[in-house]
Amino acid sequence: MKKKIFVLGVCAFMLCGCGKTIPTLENGEQAVVTFENGDKISVNDLYTKVKDSYALQSLLQMIDQYILEKEYADEVETMQETAESTIKAMKENYGEEQLLQILQSSGFSSIESYQNAYYINALQNLAIVDYGKAQVTDKEIEKYYKESVFGDIQISHILITADTTSTMTSEEKTEAETKAKETAEGYIQEIQNSEDKKAKFEEIAKAYSKDDSTKDNGGNLGYVNIGTLSTAYDELVKAAQELKDGEISKTVLTTELGYHIIYRDNQKEKASLDDTRESIRETLGNKKLQNDGTMSITALTELRKKYGMEIVDSEIQKQYGNYISNTIAAIENSASSTSAN
Repeated sequence: MKKKIFVLGVCAFMLCGCGKTIPTLENGEQAVVTFENGDKISVNDLYTKVKDSYALQSLLQMIDQYILEKEYADEVETMQETAESTIKAMKENYGEEQLLQILQSSGFSSIESYQNAYYINALQNLAIVDYGKAQVTDKEIEKYYKESVFGDIQISHILITADTTSTMTSEEKTEAETKAKETAEGYIQEIQNSEDKKAKFEEIAKAYSKDDSTKDNGGNLGYVNIGTLSTAYDELVKAAQELKDGEISKTVLTTELGYHIIYRDNQKEKASLDDTRESIRETLGNKKLQNDGTMSITALTELRKKYGMEIVDSEIQKQYGNYISNTIAAIENSASSTSAN
């Protein structure tokens, strides 16, 4: 799930409010900037100015870090390590100087500020995923188990790919794709006309399959299920579910990898509902989050309520309410536009 990372850059003194429209800060009249004639810009002046533009997002990041480090105390070290390794990889890829320029152009004052934002975003995602799972009912889990969970299937496949190059015209590429599919269809016919279909399948796989990792083993993928391999192979698993044990597909299955002929050897019994309950909950929770973008906002809003978070500055509190309602409205409008198209 892609989430916007909040921009940092406002000092911690903004948390010291007393509930007035413009809070009185400790040492609020202390100068931040002075001029030769004795005039100054005070801490209060800076706070009043900054809170109109930057305070809310920075404050929310500080709030969420405080809450999430309590809620996910066992995950803090892992998330910090993930952020550190991500920054390390980015430095190796771009170089520290270029990386800093890229981040500054995106509104981050330093590499460290981006790393902290990445870390907080990772914690936020934990909360969002847990919220999605919490919305899944036992009835939904039982329905999914009955209709969509099945035992691992031992599958073999023959993969045929088009011989295309980057220099080909679109017409030449289309012609190559057509030829590859026709080749696969020819192999199906050859297999179906054979007395020993499995032996012929394995013979063709060893000789012509473009899947180098399985061809020498007659195309055997082993026991697989949805999610065992890449998403492209999920289509093979779904197609194999429609076959009987010992049956070979009679039509070509097209995926992003190419053109497949599949053979279903056998299928194991599916795991019990108790053994699969949590994985189903996670699957359905992720689907709910994908289908309703507003849940990511609601998840964090509800967690802040759980911890009794209250913004005592009335102006920032108003900004917060507007931010939540406007963000939800924007997500809903975007979803409506996408579905309409």
